[in-house]
Amino acid sequence: MATLFALPTALVAKARKRPVVIPTLFAASLAGVLAITLLPGNAGSAMDDMCDMGSPTHMLTSSSALLNIILFIPAALLAVIVFRRPVTVAAASMLCSGTVELIQATGALGRSCSVTDIAANATGALLGACAGAAWLWLREKRIEGLLRDVCWGGGLAVAGTAALAGLFHSSVAPVDVVATENRRDTYMQSLEGSDEWMTGAIKDVFGEGTKATATVMDKSGSRTRITMTTNRGEVTGWWPDRTLERAWTTDEKVEDGDLSERQVRATGKSFAQQWFPDSVASSRETIEGVGEGNAKVYVLTYRRYKNDVMMPMRLDITITASGRMMGFASKPVPDPVLPATAISQDDAMRLAKKETGAEAEAAVLLAQEIGGHWRPVWMVGVKSNAQEPDVFLDAVSGERVKPD
Repeated sequence: MATLFALPTALVAKARKRPVVIPTLFAASLAGVLAITLLPGNAGSAMDDMCDMGSPTHMLTSSSALLNIILFIPAALLAVIVFRRPVTVAAASMLCSGTVELIQATGALGRSCSVTDIAANATGALLGACAGAAWLWLREKRIEGLLRDVCWGGGLAVAGTAALAGLFHSSVAPVDVVATENRRDTYMQSLEGSDEWMTGAIKDVFGEGTKATATVMDKSGSRTRITMTTNRGEVTGWWPDRTLERAWTTDEKVEDGDLSERQVRATGKSFAQQWFPDSVASSRETIEGVGEGNAKVYVLTYRRYKNDVMMPMRLDITITASGRMMGFASKPVPDPVLPATAISQDDAMRLAKKETGAEAEAAVLLAQEIGGHWRPVWMVGVKSNAQEPDVFLDAVSGERVKPD
């Protein structure tokens, strides 16, 4: 490339009886700039049609940026000596820098585009142009049409910057690599300790010998939902809350066991107090057995009531008669503040019959979100031949509602 650029330049200069060395060196340095910045490579960030628009705050401490500054100095210096128009050369060099980065962003060259590189290249071009102007001044060589140079250079800078800005806006997606990396590092630091916590949880749920085979993390606001798959089942919890959400075994076959209902209750309660102390506190505990003989499964439930209203908190633990935990489901919702109930159970069942035309069979008073606000709500079950098996009625107003 240097030969292709320099040889014609030398021949033209010689034919015009002009100095040959400086124009030839300028052509060779320009070839070097293009070769170094536009040859395909693998040092980029693999961001097609993207450019790092993060602030170039590390330009003077980055070895790559410093090399870019040095790279553009010779070409700009020599161009000023050749053309004697430092303002125009500075403007053209800085636009060349922007054009190079645009090509790197859109040309699939395996190179990365960044504002830091643009700033470094432009700084090198400006330093080179200033050095060239100083050279001309020291050698007492006049600048060709200073006013014209200023006008041309200023116009080129304005028009070229506007054009490049439009091209970048239309064809390149802005990213902030440094900010993204900082956020990622901060996020990874926030997860320190989560693996050990989940490892302890899976062993408490499924017993010793439980080993993790995969982990999935889903960020939700300031929290992370962690799902750990094991050789015995799956456990999900929230970090940094350190609260478990659910678990279920992959072995649903119920083995024979000789634990009594009281012993199963004690096993489940011990686990619940360890992992769900807030849910257990002031809650009603019930247990129900399913199955026959020794192959029995027990479901231990915790519900909390305030003013006879069932709170949204839920905790269900499933344990076999052998003491093996099959799984659990937890909904640790804080108790909402509710208005006083005005509709009685009898009133709710009568209103439900009026709404559906079917006999009401049962009614439960529970807290529900209606339009984003917590309300006491009667859930009334009507006979199965009705179009809707459950009717929800606001326990304050008596109006039929639809829970969120």
